[in-house]
Amino acid sequence: MKCLVLAAGYATRLYPLTKNFPKPLLEVGGKAIIDWLLEDIDQIESIDSHIIISNHRYYNHFINWKNNCKLTKPVTVLDDGSTDNENRLGAVKDIQFAIDSLSLDDDLLVIAGDNIVDFSFRSFVQFAKEKGTTCIMTYKELSEEALKRCGIITPDNDFKVLSMVEKPQEPPTNWAVPPFYIYARSDVPYVSKGIAEGCNTDAPGSFISWLCERRPVYAMPMPGKRYDIGTLESYERVKRIFE
Repeated sequence: MKCLVLAAGYATRLYPLTKNFPKPLLEVGGKAIIDWLLEDIDQIESIDSHIIISNHRYYNHFINWKNNCKLTKPVTVLDDGSTDNENRLGAVKDIQFAIDSLSLDDDLLVIAGDNIVDFSFRSFVQFAKEKGTTCIMTYKELSEEALKRCGIITPDNDFKVLSMVEKPQEPPTNWAVPPFYIYARSDVPYVSKGIAEGCNTDAPGSFISWLCERRPVYAMPMPGKRYDIGTLESYERVKRIFE
């Protein structure tokens, strides 16, 4: 299994901090946000390498990070060629860019590189192995306003995903989806098919919305808390928590 980190966004809500510096490399508690994620994932036996998808503006920052990181598995940094928020590829096309660039033919743990969690991804990897399908995480969100900013699933009693919608004005359930996914190897070719059929490509969850209507997708309740760093205020709040 490969770990694929989405890190090509421009984090405009965090300007000026991220005007010329990538959000996943901002420090929290003495280390980069991305290190909080990858130091755990690096210890999972099934993971054999890490792939960071950057944009052209931040590429050299990630190369410098790679040259100094202490991960034990190989790290590849990709430059998707975009230069600003206006010509960005979008998360789904970035995933396809990585698949094409590296001829990926494996299970993929796909995560957004701008979150911190207080749990290990080990149980998620095991869950996906047991299901043998593409899998996502989910959690109960009680705030209706927050639900309108998330991907929302409707699961059955076994947490098979019946449907998923991105940022609905009328959320059908309280089951929100964080940006953590495991694409089964057999479903990796469906990324290009989804793009060709008009799947929204900006949010990574949009591909899951498309896929779950065609292939089995299961959701695992998130085993802890996720801290999303989207604004200057949320960044300061997370720094206080972890420092």
